[in-house]
Amino acid sequence: MNNDQIQIEGGDTWIGSDVTVKTTKNNDHLQVGQAQAYWNVSGTRVLKYTVEMFHKGLNEHKLISAPELDMLQNKANLQAQKWTEKWNVIEYRRKLSEKREANVEEANSRTEAAIEALKQIDSLLMHTLSINDAVDWEKLKKKEKYSEKRPEKPIKKKHSEYPPPPVKESPAFTFLEMLLLKYRKERKIKEAETKYLAAVSKWEEEKKAIDQLNKKLDNDFEEIDMKKWENDISEWEKRKNAFLQEQDAFNAKIDEMKESYLSQNADSIIEYCDMVLNNSVYPETFPQNFELEYNPDNKILIVEYELPSIECFPRVKEVKYIASRKELKESYITESQINKMLDEAMYKITLRSIHELFEADKANAIDAISFNGWVKAINKATGKEENNCILSVQVKKSEFLDIDLCNVEPKTCFKNLKGVASSKLSSLTPVQPILHINKADKRFVQSYAVANQLDNTTNIAAMDWEDFEHLIRELFEKEFQTNGGEVRVTQASRDGGVDAIAFDPDPIRGGKIVIQAKRYTNTVGVSAVRDLYGTVVNEGATKGILVSTADYGPDAYEFAKGKPLTLLNGSNLLHLLEKHGHHAKIDLREAKRIIAEKEKIN
Repeated sequence: MNNDQIQIEGGDTWIGSDVTVKTTKNNDHLQVGQAQAYWNVSGTRVLKYTVEMFHKGLNEHKLISAPELDMLQNKANLQAQKWTEKWNVIEYRRKLSEKREANVEEANSRTEAAIEALKQIDSLLMHTLSINDAVDWEKLKKKEKYSEKRPEKPIKKKHSEYPPPPVKESPAFTFLEMLLLKYRKERKIKEAETKYLAAVSKWEEEKKAIDQLNKKLDNDFEEIDMKKWENDISEWEKRKNAFLQEQDAFNAKIDEMKESYLSQNADSIIEYCDMVLNNSVYPETFPQNFELEYNPDNKILIVEYELPSIECFPRVKEVKYIASRKELKESYITESQINKMLDEAMYKITLRSIHELFEADKANAIDAISFNGWVKAINKATGKEENNCILSVQVKKSEFLDIDLCNVEPKTCFKNLKGVASSKLSSLTPVQPILHINKADKRFVQSYAVANQLDNTTNIAAMDWEDFEHLIRELFEKEFQTNGGEVRVTQASRDGGVDAIAFDPDPIRGGKIVIQAKRYTNTVGVSAVRDLYGTVVNEGATKGILVSTADYGPDAYEFAKGKPLTLLNGSNLLHLLEKHGHHAKIDLREAKRIIAEKEKIN
């Protein structure tokens, strides 16, 4: 999208990815990519804009997204400012560390900072309880006054004044001239008269010149100064009006976004929840990266959250100045204390994030949250970086809001919510997410290439009941046979009974497994899961698997907690098909229409 530009305010210009941006002053670490637009399938409207940002100094990467370019601009500026402040702190500390001699004041300051950092970790959960986590829409609006001053009206220059008129002077006469020399007296009178008339003539000429000068001043003022001022005023008014119109347009988009959110538009709900989590203040070393997915059918919000690795936690307990050596000496908390701090922080962040999202849910759009905590860390056995899900929990809003977070023990609360995690989170032992975002989910895009009995018109959600059940049975035959297992197919039926039974030879996780297939176009309720559990008990099976083309409601996931049940939704089904070389699609709206037309015919 070559014409869409993101400009970050202030400082020097940097050119990159065919787009000119402005970085913060004296910061050459920031790189901003080219804004990209993502269109809907029909190509009629832009779903969102994204831009990649990277800070070389911090080695941090962020993909910013927003429904509008100016919102993207605002979010990019905020991210740049956040990174700049973080980098400035690092630079400041680096310069301090380069000094050969430290002093007592610095030691005390660093000790206070260390104590404050540990307090901040300890209060991760309590901090959010004193804050209203709902988005303040008014604060998002631009309300700045137009900063450029109105051009001042020019001041008319003062007219030049006339010189004083000449004074007619009477000549002085001697005594003889007064008595005897009359002719000399008359000559003096005549000379004085001539001199006076010449002075008057000169004065008149000076007046005329001053009149011309004053007239020119008046003309110049009207024709040049006033016209320039009027033009300046006109241009200033245009700039001011453009500023106010842009501000009004931005604020109108905020209002539109608010209305869209309150009307429970799925994209707006995700954008709103993104703002809620971004507004949450954590220690600067914490990554605070996440992905969100919202299912409007069952009102479940899935949160894939990057938790801090052990390197993100403070280790310094105290700093002392050793005068004899003229150096600073740091004392550290123990390894066991760090591991305990990490475990507690993981549970606190989980409960805190869920609390913030539920508290901010003013549109009542979220019935349940599925939270998966991921940690990026170096595997000490392989030396390679891994990204593992170390905890997962799904909780209903009604259940969570009944908890008094002021008095809970975070780990006990997490376990009581039937969260999944190892006994020590510091071990970074991976767990299977209860529900996760499947990036390979292709239900909502165009048809795919097919193989074997599936073709590019196959909408699994609209298949014949027997065809669908047979497809599921064949699929699990391939799945279990790869592990030496065996699948015995039952009679195809529509009574909700057993569609297939698998026998897994694995001595730990194996045994008899009951498989049921549900070709549904609506959210699967808890009754279907209860039926499966009853079948598992009646069959004496070790596990039950329910496969549906749709998704499950919060009650269904809640009932399955702690039971030997696996719920596979449409996204999981597509992934399993592709694993075994098949391609298809799931379009629930199309399926509803096809099924309704078939029922009319029958």
